[in-house]
Amino acid sequence: MILVLGDSLSAEYGLPRGAGWVNLLEKQLENDKSPWTVFNFSISGETSSGGLARLPGLLAQKKPGIVMIELGANDALRGLPIAQTETNLRKMIQMSKKSGARVLLFGIQIPSNYGQSYTSQFKKLFPQLANEERTELLPFFLEGVATKSELFQADRLHPNIQAQAILFKNVWGSMAPYSNLLKKSP
Repeated sequence: MILVLGDSLSAEYGLPRGAGWVNLLEKQLENDKSPWTVFNFSISGETSSGGLARLPGLLAQKKPGIVMIELGANDALRGLPIAQTETNLRKMIQMSKKSGARVLLFGIQIPSNYGQSYTSQFKKLFPQLANEERTELLPFFLEGVATKSELFQADRLHPNIQAQAILFKNVWGSMAPYSNLLKKSP
């Protein structure tokens, strides 16, 4: 089982139900006749603190083989200390691995209007964590979407329905290290 722990970017915020990238991942696994299922436990507005608080129960209940962590954007939007986000994400990675799950960490970037230092430190956080914790990384989840205003909803924060296929391709491409795993029963 694949557990997706994310925020509004994965929770289909502002989209018709079943139109998000997570649903496209489920369909791809079905088409590939993979025995793996996907459980989306993403919540709009979720921070890394909220994800960390929910994760132990989800690991115990669902016993996932892969955990996708797509969190941190709301931490940055709220200007939370990067060290706090780093600690929370590191604990989630370690907990997931200790439970026997493999981890895919989603890299997030923020606009430069948060200040050059904060923006730069935030961008470096995800590859640094993935390297130190020896886990897989999707370098930039919004690659191919972030610079195209036509791929966002009116709020200019949330990708629209047209962007979901691009987000799915970004995720699917980063799942290559798990391709053999996905052909076997979890």
